Amino acid sequence: MEDTKLVCKSCGSNSFTIGQVGGDFNQGNVRPIDSVFSVGSPFIFNFCKDCGEVASIKVEKPQFFK
Repeated sequence: MEDTKLVCKSCGSNSFTIGQVGGDFNQGNVRPIDSVFSVGSPFIFNFCKDCGEVASIKVEKPQFFK
């Protein structure tokens, strides 16, 4: 998605940035349902700087779910 020029569906802006939910301390991380002791992985959001509309959400470390 980084190679594509994004246009916000909500406001028409083309100014995007990325942010993260979760991190080293497991708060906000997604983890496998059957693994309650797993640290899991943060979410990476790509969103419009002008209105906050989220263009994409991805799991930073999908290998934790294999």
